[in-house]
Amino acid sequence: MAARRYYADPKLRPKLDPTLFALQENELDFFRTLTGIQDDDKLKEHILAAQAKAYDVYGYPCIRSFGFTKLKIARIDPGYKNALRLLKERKNPILLDIACCFGNDARKAVLDGWPVENVIASDLQQGFWDAGHDLFNSTPETFPAAFVPGDVFDPAMLKPRGAFITEEDIASIPTTTPPLKELTSLTPLQGKISAIHASSFFHLFQEDKQLELAHLLASLLSPEKGSVIFGQHGARPIKGYRTEAIHVQPLKDEDGNTIPPVQMFCHSPESWKELWTEQIFAGPDGKGSERIKVDTQLVEVFRKDLHSAFLNYTEDMKFYLMSWCITRL
Repeated sequence: MAARRYYADPKLRPKLDPTLFALQENELDFFRTLTGIQDDDKLKEHILAAQAKAYDVYGYPCIRSFGFTKLKIARIDPGYKNALRLLKERKNPILLDIACCFGNDARKAVLDGWPVENVIASDLQQGFWDAGHDLFNSTPETFPAAFVPGDVFDPAMLKPRGAFITEEDIASIPTTTPPLKELTSLTPLQGKISAIHASSFFHLFQEDKQLELAHLLASLLSPEKGSVIFGQHGARPIKGYRTEAIHVQPLKDEDGNTIPPVQMFCHSPESWKELWTEQIFAGPDGKGSERIKVDTQLVEVFRKDLHSAFLNYTEDMKFYLMSWCITRL
């Protein structure tokens, strides 16, 4: 996938820009609490060091723009409220933070009461989770949430299948759940996860892969009423491609020919709802809208980080984030 080459190759990705660093008061409190660093200048230095380490692992734009400091999970309404409600309604509900990067959102959930032993996180690289321990001055012993590295599209990581919809499907879910810390893949958790958080993830892929990813995540969701998948990612008012953003340095193939830039595919709130109701949870009877409730919120955002990251950036370009929540009915 050409887009990933931008992120993987240090020669192609934009350089880090410390002027993009900015924490709101609630974010400052969060990092002061978890790192133990009270001096703001020392805290900034500490966060910049962790950012540089993770950017060396894989140069995602959200790392460059300090997306890992934004506590996205708590800003997603009603997704996060619905997830926390399950703590009172269920015995030992499991929370998955997929594409977790540093694990800041998983840590926010634990800080807000989710038992750490019932939290599992996953991302492409082990190095992100390790950088998270550096960032938060923790160890696997002091923050014992489970972590499984791997590519979610790899069948060895997550066996392809759809959501548990029919009575026969639901009856096939094992009654026991393996200890999260012992897992080396996510497949044993299919049909067992109460809340799945997936932010800054879907927009990394083209339309067909977003559909595949939705099927995969739906396979992990518990069929119990109230189970939720929620997140936030790049979107548009009308479904289509975001054509504005072109990376600073063009990619070349093995023969030296320029590879056309990969454009980001963006769902709209309407097409996103259709994807989940008419495809993922439709079932043999086509009654997806009776199985789930889809909440979306589209907001325009200012992207200061893009000014130095893209060739054709102009002040009048518009960028949007969509917060969303899929709730089992």
